[in-house]
Amino acid sequence: MQTLGWPLDPFDKDARLYWGKIIGTLAGLATTKPLLALLGLALGHQFDRGFASRYESFREQADRMGRVDDAFVRALFRSMGHLAKIDGRVTEDEIRAARSVMHRLGLGPAKVRNAINWFDEGKQPSFSLVNTIREFRRVNARRAETRTMFVRFVLEVSLAKSRLHRKERAAIWTICSELEIGRVELAQLEAMIRAQKGFRQSPAGDADTARVRAAYRALGVEQTATNDEVKTAYRRLMNRNHPDKIAASNPDANTLAEAERRTREVRSAYELLKARRSIR
Repeated sequence: MQTLGWPLDPFDKDARLYWGKIIGTLAGLATTKPLLALLGLALGHQFDRGFASRYESFREQADRMGRVDDAFVRALFRSMGHLAKIDGRVTEDEIRAARSVMHRLGLGPAKVRNAINWFDEGKQPSFSLVNTIREFRRVNARRAETRTMFVRFVLEVSLAKSRLHRKERAAIWTICSELEIGRVELAQLEAMIRAQKGFRQSPAGDADTARVRAAYRALGVEQTATNDEVKTAYRRLMNRNHPDKIAASNPDANTLAEAERRTREVRSAYELLKARRSIR
């Protein structure tokens, strides 16, 4: 049972996007009719509000779930493997995205190995997607939020590559049908994930990625580290560098100043990763 983690989202207070209003207004202006431009703006605003509401529901669901069990992870990675292989070839982008989900779920080494095995099981010709989803729903997906979260993770891996294959889209709709997720909700999820992907590829997204990488370097851990490994590195560095810990050796002013700087750096890095990975 592992803690859920979430990456920076372009719809939070620090990276707010207005795709609905922008697209709606531009579509209206393309008609050269001001009234239609205003209508596009209004409709886009409602779409943005739907995004914001859905994003908050994900945050609340992560807090409520707190932990995920093996049934969730097993069905999730089997489904991911099936979708990745359905077009005949598993891409590096899909593998990286699946790895990212493992880390965001906070899976330890043993559970990562299980997830990889389940992913490989899903690639087999004999795998039954429908049976897997029905069993998942029977034991683990009574809450609508849990089902939506499942589909979101699946979509993140499928949309990691440049093009979504027709067979893959059909299989995603099969999952949604079994989990009672409608086409409007699926379209919102897809639009949200594509917007996130666009943000990460933007200059602002590049800057954010650089900050995250710097935080891992400051703690001396890889981005593939588990939440427990991140916490252990933070505690070790704080114990080694905190000014109160070295005061007994009567350090000079420069040594004390460096210890204070390093302590601030380590604490700041950990707070950033703690928020991104929902470390508790």
